[in-house]
Amino acid sequence: MSKSKKIAGMVLLSATLLLSACGGDGSKETSGTGGKNALEQIKEKDKIVFGVKHDTRLFGLKNPSTGEVEGFDIDISKEIAKEILGDESKVEFKEVTSKTRIPLLNNGDIDAIVATMTISEERKKEVDFSDVYFDAGQSLLVKKGSAIKGIEDLKKGTKVLAVKGSTSAVNIREKAPDTTVLEFENYTEAFTALKSGQGDALTTDDSILYGMADQDSNYELVGGTFTEEPYGIAVKKGNAELVDAINDALKKLKENGKYDEIHSKWIKTN
Repeated sequence: MSKSKKIAGMVLLSATLLLSACGGDGSKETSGTGGKNALEQIKEKDKIVFGVKHDTRLFGLKNPSTGEVEGFDIDISKEIAKEILGDESKVEFKEVTSKTRIPLLNNGDIDAIVATMTISEERKKEVDFSDVYFDAGQSLLVKKGSAIKGIEDLKKGTKVLAVKGSTSAVNIREKAPDTTVLEFENYTEAFTALKSGQGDALTTDDSILYGMADQDSNYELVGGTFTEEPYGIAVKKGNAELVDAINDALKKLKENGKYDEIHSKWIKTN
């Protein structure tokens, strides 16, 4: 065989292998999912997996007597599942914390995060968000009779408790730079630390703090809110179809009164 024929044969073989790797028609084949987007995969498995808090009273709290997770986020998630899959029971809940929720989402352990997650420009670099489904604002929780009446009282020597991975910890360092911030793994640990005297105040969204005050009447919110904390439902980046489906579901819930019903059931500000 001549040298030119050998070269032509090698070129033909390479082209054949390349086409095979691309699915035979020159188009790149997506591995694992067969090219299906997140929404299509959810409909195919007929189940949606939400990452929710287990330690946040009123939003996502595990009931020790039943073993079930209950709260505003849970009921909203069930209604979204009902809109997307036709049945609220086609839902699975997995526990997340402020620190673990994005890694669990990006690892594929959950389909969406419904866990008191504030929409921020920084987080938009990591996840895609739905429309706002709850408006909150950061505040302070103190023991009744405390000298702390607002953020202006957080000075050198005071200790404020927060949760790791939360925007609250970042915000309080910016707005009260002289105070000492102690971070805990979750809200249960932070509230326990406040009650045991490890700090002077606990900071997070007012919606979460209302749950703590509801749990123990010795504590109260002070100073109003000093940030805006719009909550969004987060999905893995690039899943526009799933975001649209969630937004459509939220719109329907607000139009048919179900959203207001769930809000009134869980959120009481006095």
